[in-house]
Amino acid sequence: MRAEIVILALIVGFCTWAFRFFPTRADLSAMPQGGPLSRFLAATGPAAIATLFTASALPYLQGEMPVPLILGTGAVLVVFAASRSVVGATMAGSAAYALGVWLI
Repeated sequence: MRAEIVILALIVGFCTWAFRFFPTRADLSAMPQGGPLSRFLAATGPAAIATLFTASALPYLQGEMPVPLILGTGAVLVVFAASRSVVGATMAGSAAYALGVWLI
């Protein structure tokens, strides 16, 4: 394996860990409600889900869309539109995707 790939993987892994670890240790109680940091933190959940969805759906654009992907995507869209809950939409999408895999 090339050293550049290993170094890149380590850097990305460290940044991902830091991005997940440090917000859990920070005291955000004094943060202004509508401030830029508050808006940034509120946007990271949907942005992460959109990124993961894009990365997983791109290979299917060259072929036919599988049933689990369609079920999972539909569940995410419906639950998020109804409740505006990222957690609920993620859980519903995971459950619907698993159901689609189980049906096939």
